[in-house]
Amino acid sequence: MDPIIATALNTARARGAEYADVRLVSNREQRIVVRNGVMETMTADESVGLGVRALYNGAWGFASTRELANAGADQAAGQAVQIARASAGQNGAGLTAARLLGGPVASRGSYTTPIGIDPFTVALGDKLALLLAADTEMAAVPQVSARMANVVFIREERTFANTEGARVSQTIYEAGGGVQATAVGNGETQRRSYPQSHGRQQGCAGWEYVVEMDLAGNARRIAEEAAELLTAEPCPVGITTDLIIDSSQLALQIHESCGHAVELDRALGDEAAFAGTSFLTPDLLNDFRYGSEQVNITADSTSATGLGTFGWDDEGLPAQSTDIIRDGQFVGYLMSRESATRLGLPSNGCMRASSWNRIPLIRMTNVSLEPGEWTLDDLIADTDDGIYLETNRSWSIDDRRYNFQFGTEVGREIKNGKLGRLLRNPTYTGITPEFWRSCDAVCGPEHWTLWGTPRCGKGQPGQIAHTSHGTSPARFRNVRVGVMH
Repeated sequence: MDPIIATALNTARARGAEYADVRLVSNREQRIVVRNGVMETMTADESVGLGVRALYNGAWGFASTRELANAGADQAAGQAVQIARASAGQNGAGLTAARLLGGPVASRGSYTTPIGIDPFTVALGDKLALLLAADTEMAAVPQVSARMANVVFIREERTFANTEGARVSQTIYEAGGGVQATAVGNGETQRRSYPQSHGRQQGCAGWEYVVEMDLAGNARRIAEEAAELLTAEPCPVGITTDLIIDSSQLALQIHESCGHAVELDRALGDEAAFAGTSFLTPDLLNDFRYGSEQVNITADSTSATGLGTFGWDDEGLPAQSTDIIRDGQFVGYLMSRESATRLGLPSNGCMRASSWNRIPLIRMTNVSLEPGEWTLDDLIADTDDGIYLETNRSWSIDDRRYNFQFGTEVGREIKNGKLGRLLRNPTYTGITPEFWRSCDAVCGPEHWTLWGTPRCGKGQPGQIAHTSHGTSPARFRNVRVGVMH
């Protein structure tokens, strides 16, 4: 593919681009879904193509092609420059590439996700047997009327090159799986999921990642919990209490109230039309208390198994770890080369595109809450009155990532330092900085899990990004619960 990439870059230069980059992407995905004992879905999708991004007089142009030949590369590059020229005529930016992008990026090398077993070498029969075994366990609980088990495997090969001399190649593997049981009775419908909600847990790993989840070994337990919720006490309505939030729910809390809020394109207003803006505007950087001193959040694209882990982002910047919140203070954004330059900062490599036919956007890498020092048992014992919340069920948050409400699949009452009765339909609500400032304890690394979020939407046309968030359970004081009982 070297001649095709060279053709695209040469054409972009010849047409007047001050800067251009090329991404050649090949993607393969396999998905198997078993529902109520029957294989509902077995798909194998493949996609390959070339995307060209060009900069002219402060404006971007982008074009893509499935035609992997010199003619296709030439046409896509020419179209990208043509779009950039037309855009420059409209906005009159007059910005040179040097002013817009800062110093050159000329990365070289290759990267492959560390895996144990290539999931595409595992027989379909073995994958199906794993799902059917989990389904059998859930079916043993009479109240469960709907059962789902699924696995997903992805291999993406990406080559990136730019007019500054960068040339990097990557092979990224992903593996994921999960089970879900829905129970009906007593005028209620209740759901329990494992390892997390919304279908599955997913990471950059191989077949071993799914095997280690032990879906069959946990399937009956979650089915029994779904049935138990049918007769559980409802969550108290409209009270203020202490919460201990489990790591899977807290991961989504981080995603919605921190991860999106620190995307610099949102903070600058560039994504206002679709994804909204952010209350964390640039004037607050290094001068705003986002949370308590217990809150330390990083953006790390080097974390093992993270869906935001790679060798280089889609601007050729190497994977790295940067502080976002340090001792509760807001200290960093997720940035691109262009947006970072507008703040006089170096980019921390957060530009990614969902496919070869999409332009890169600022996306989350692995935005994670660093572990504290508590054990979960000690944290529960230290809580006189509260609720322990597990596994997301619903969420809502405003466009500025400021006011939110979340619901979880299950709650457990905490009384006098002990877990008590089960609670159904728990919800909690808050204002982002007030909520994170109320955090007074975070559990230690033995409780820390890196949770995959493979359905993060952003952009027009829309793109679905894969991100991860690591966290341990944490305690939050005086939070309002049961608002939408």
